[in-house]
Amino acid sequence: MDRFTALQVFRHVAELGSFAEASRKLGLSPPAISKNVAELEAYLGVRLINRTTRRMALTEEGRIYLEHVARGLDAFIAAEAALSPAKSSPAGRLRVNAPMTVALTRFSEAIPQFLSHYPDISLELHLDDRRVDIVREGFDLAIRGYSNLEDSSLIARKLGVMRHVLCAAPAYFEEHGKPLTPSDLKALDHIRFPYGGNADVWEFKKDGRLERIAVVARYSVSSSLAVRDALRAGFGVSLIPFPYVEKDLHEGRLETALDDWVKAEITHYAIYPSRQQVAPKVRAFLEFLVRQFGATPSAIV
Repeated sequence: MDRFTALQVFRHVAELGSFAEASRKLGLSPPAISKNVAELEAYLGVRLINRTTRRMALTEEGRIYLEHVARGLDAFIAAEAALSPAKSSPAGRLRVNAPMTVALTRFSEAIPQFLSHYPDISLELHLDDRRVDIVREGFDLAIRGYSNLEDSSLIARKLGVMRHVLCAAPAYFEEHGKPLTPSDLKALDHIRFPYGGNADVWEFKKDGRLERIAVVARYSVSSSLAVRDALRAGFGVSLIPFPYVEKDLHEGRLETALDDWVKAEITHYAIYPSRQQVAPKVRAFLEFLVRQFGATPSAIV
């Protein structure tokens, strides 16, 4: 027995006062109407309707049950109606988690434009370099950077690839010497970013060779922009995403080294729980992110 169908059948029979009218209203055959009522009565263990070949009437138990069934079905219909706008157009509260620097450099300036375009969406943007559990913490979507995508039950939509550069202030290289090989970094001051795949080891590749340099830092800071500030101040060297220092390199405040060595790359993904029934608000934000990450070709290489 399909209990939902049986409840609908019972309600229609009771309110219309006729098995035949309920059959026409619901588009079910008369035998199907009778079967649903009989199976519901058997399931409940009470008689709901007294019927003869000529007439029918609710029992006392039937009248009590109808009152509760009607309220329940009405609440169910109201709940579906409340969701229908969210199912058809972008609407509702959208909770997004993203690394702070990624958000500030890639898309935060365009958020007001996104919200203006979708007036029925309210956005909670949590900027946090911590890797959150999006299901447990109630996020609709998160942005994450990986050197290698982890196995996961979550869905990942690729946004862009961000290469890293090794750099420092020109004055720092003048004082301490510019490294010619990765091994030369052992004698320099390291500025460490504690998140991501290259927090404790910097990797460099060239002509099939791989060199791994342990990061020994007197200054470790959980913001790439703070790493950039320390580089500008001539505190040391760091491996940092190119977009974060592109302007400094162009204007001469910072200088790269080991340019002939291949360094880390981080691929950013939008992570969300499932491909099934993706809410329009999530789909709209995904499309927004794809546009924003692709808007500056010099930063995504």
